[in-house]
Amino acid sequence: MPLYKFKANDIIYNSIEANPKVDFKIYQSKIYYKNADQSSQNSNTPSGHINLHEINVNRASDLVYPFLSKGSDLSSFKTTSATSFHKSSYGEDFKGTYPLTSSISREYHATGSTRNRINALRTTLDFYKPASDHYSYDSHLGAKSHQPLNLLSIPSIFFGSSIKKGTVNLKFFVTGTLIGELKDENKNGELIQVGPTGSVGTGSVAGVALYNEGFIILTGSWDLGDGSHTINYNNDGNHVASSWLQYAVGANDGIPESSGVGNNSRVSASYDLLFEGTNYVPTLTMFAHANKGELNNSGNPTFVKSGSYSTSTGSSVYAEDDKIPIKNIISSSYGGYSEEFERQTYISKVGIYDEDKNLIAITKLATPLKKTNKRDYTVKIKLDF
Repeated sequence: MPLYKFKANDIIYNSIEANPKVDFKIYQSKIYYKNADQSSQNSNTPSGHINLHEINVNRASDLVYPFLSKGSDLSSFKTTSATSFHKSSYGEDFKGTYPLTSSISREYHATGSTRNRINALRTTLDFYKPASDHYSYDSHLGAKSHQPLNLLSIPSIFFGSSIKKGTVNLKFFVTGTLIGELKDENKNGELIQVGPTGSVGTGSVAGVALYNEGFIILTGSWDLGDGSHTINYNNDGNHVASSWLQYAVGANDGIPESSGVGNNSRVSASYDLLFEGTNYVPTLTMFAHANKGELNNSGNPTFVKSGSYSTSTGSSVYAEDDKIPIKNIISSSYGGYSEEFERQTYISKVGIYDEDKNLIAITKLATPLKKTNKRDYTVKIKLDF
């Protein structure tokens, strides 16, 4: 079997930019991802979540779990306390749980409330001030250190490297009627109210999007319902006006499903969150060459003429015939006529070896290539990882 070394021009490293579309719908403290209820498809994945490793999908019992055995390297899970680790015996297993799931979440911060996550974003927010003054942690536009605000957290598993600029779209519905819509139409992180046309707050900035970090901060406090009615958003008996501070109530924020009915109950409110991600997929392209006059022998038993294989044996020898005729498979266009012999093989696989000649990958061709002495081929191999 011949081996060939890839030359510098035979290997190309590249990346593909993918922009997956993401659509969340929130209603009655339940999240629907891509218009589907994941909990109805997989008993171990809550609605609106992604199963990080696709483990224990639709498995009702005998769930797979991760484990580590206590050894001299003292490895353990982060969830294992130091006390329980030291009390355990060597060889004892520490067990984790699968599946691991992820989804969006909401945090509402009232005026002057403790806001550790917002404070942790201070440096990041001020870093983006050149893009818009609305990113400022404290400015004449508002003080995120104590003003009421609404924080939406989006795990990176949904968008990849970053959220694509110009694709963020938030919609707020009451009784099925759109009362507010935000877009980052300037692609600078400002979430501008663009609808309904002529509504209160149209053209105003209601918050900012942190594209790389996966956060949306909403500060718009104007009444989207134009004072027509109030809603009991938090199930606490307090009716408040609909604003962007109430957007996505029930999205993993600890507020249970509403038990009320009517237009003044939260059952009348629903929300849409749409955006596109930016995900870079590294690709490796390799070109394997089958040159003229090469790769014309095969180890396949059908390569030689049937019945011509023979061996010589004796008390001290076992020898194979070194003059085995090759089967002529050149087809003729005429009946009763045989074409002259010509070396011909079929390439069906290409093996890739490392520098120590260990086979690390095999490429299978959909249709074998007919290889003759007079023809050369180049097989293009592409690998995404």
